Amino acid sequence: MSPTPLVRAATNLGFVLLLGYTAWQGHRGEAVLDSQLGFHLRECAQEHGIDFHHQNAVLDPKLDNIAVQIAGLGAAVSVVDADGDGWADLYTTTSLFGAKNALYINQHDGTFRDRGSEAGLADVNLPGEGASMGSIWADYDNDGRPDCFLYKYGYAQLFHNDGNLHFSDVTQAAGLRRWTNTNGACWIDYDRDGLLDLYVTGYFREDVDLWNLKTTRIMQDSFEFATNGGHRHFYRNLGGGRFEEVTDKLGVDSTRWALAVAAADMNGDGWPDLYVANDYGTEELFLNQKGERFERAQNIGLDESSKSGMSVALGDIQNDGTLGAFVTNISKRGYLFQGNNLRLNLLARGLGLNNVSEGQVLDCGWAWGSQFGDVDNDGRQDLVVLNGFVSGNQKRDEYWYDMTKLAAASGELAEDAASWPDQGDRGLSGYEPSRLLLNESTTSGKKRVTKFTDVALQAGMDDLLDGRAVSMADFFHKGKLDLVVANQQGPLLFYENTVDPKRHWIQFELEGTRSNREAIGAQLTLSFGGVRTAQAVLAGSGFCSQNDLVLHYGLGANDAVEKAVIRWPSGAEQTIEAPAIDQRHHVKEP
Repeated sequence: MSPTPLVRAATNLGFVLLLGYTAWQGHRGEAVLDSQLGFHLRECAQEHGIDFHHQNAVLDPKLDNIAVQIAGLGAAVSVVDADGDGWADLYTTTSLFGAKNALYINQHDGTFRDRGSEAGLADVNLPGEGASMGSIWADYDNDGRPDCFLYKYGYAQLFHNDGNLHFSDVTQAAGLRRWTNTNGACWIDYDRDGLLDLYVTGYFREDVDLWNLKTTRIMQDSFEFATNGGHRHFYRNLGGGRFEEVTDKLGVDSTRWALAVAAADMNGDGWPDLYVANDYGTEELFLNQKGERFERAQNIGLDESSKSGMSVALGDIQNDGTLGAFVTNISKRGYLFQGNNLRLNLLARGLGLNNVSEGQVLDCGWAWGSQFGDVDNDGRQDLVVLNGFVSGNQKRDEYWYDMTKLAAASGELAEDAASWPDQGDRGLSGYEPSRLLLNESTTSGKKRVTKFTDVALQAGMDDLLDGRAVSMADFFHKGKLDLVVANQQGPLLFYENTVDPKRHWIQFELEGTRSNREAIGAQLTLSFGGVRTAQAVLAGSGFCSQNDLVLHYGLGANDAVEKAVIRWPSGAEQTIEAPAIDQRHHVKEP
């Protein structure tokens, strides 16, 4: 029997990707500290015992013509201390039925060991249940152990951490078993009662089973203002392992095609808000009305253009003590140039979110996952951005011409997947380099200048794979952030960081008492060297990813910190005067 067109295309595509990966691997070398940058990244996943490769889901044959696009998600990675030993571990997902997710446990000696199967978190991609898209981790029952919410195209799963690296599926008992097609979720204590609640976004409609289609009319009804996607779901934590849906009561539903969400206090009123990136449309900010409900913010600068939001990263862009936002979009000159959004937060002054994106920040290609983090320890939060959608046959024209025709077509035509031209082995914004945008913003008096410069190649981040999710952590307790990158139909990469030891740092691990145990939603503002820089503890950010809950601050040449001000999720505020540098501080809420 001859192979089907889908199998032939997948085989050809896999061969092309293998050639690209082999060529890239061939020029990796030992880390050499760049004297100009003051840091260097070296990819060394295999050396650390990480050997993981994402595989696409195989969908209903009715979608063969564009299956490589629809199944082009699911490579995700989250940082979690799963065994509670104080060392950051990794959980990463794949999407093919029968393929296993991996839980890499930190062995404290520079290596990791996959213990996903024995933990009960590996064999989760099953017919009738759905395919993994990503995970968020938090201690929802405050027992001192982080639990896992695995979201899917299909039935999401809640795994309770029983201790000793054993997890139990408690989805049904928790009241969370529901078929959803989602790529994003976050933990949030919206009412500040000390119990973490759960917000789950929607992409494809809930009645869509991508493996058993009743209709091929499943795509967006507009390339600019699509509103026929899946519903959102907000679950309030009742305690005792139970959740209740309160979506309508809180006013946080939408059928825009959401791809990412992050939760933090954006307007400075002490209550956590929801920032959502939507495909085929504008971003949404839901402002928390003191735990009673949310209101979608209007006239704050989010509606200046319709884009294709895919990632939400929150960070202090100008070291002014406020959390700004970075949202990735699609940029392909000559076809579709949307540009990424880098938004300064002026909400507390009634001036909205000011988009200051330009230059290299604006144009990152087909951008996916992103995160803020001080990679070079100079005291400013940098941006890591992953790029590339489908890396196909480089000898054939890209699929962009067909996409352009579709975008100009009527909604009914675009909505039917069967009407989309066959992609075959053609690429669509493939082989794009990732970006490492160093924050070089400056302050002179009252004047602040925002500037980021891409140094990815110079720093050693040189792969051309189809990046999706990126997470950061100080995995080896050396006072610097390493990067982990999940690639669609590609390997999980581990970029180990080497930083100039003359650059100081400080870290904070927060523990709530009145607040939720892991202090999800806390904000810590650090004052040193004439700046105030803020970070929040986030359980879910970027795209299909989660960073370590330990907050890392680079200090550059500053050899002292004036103070750290913590605003706990409960609303309480705590000030720590002159905390010691070059060490990690465990702070328990008074």
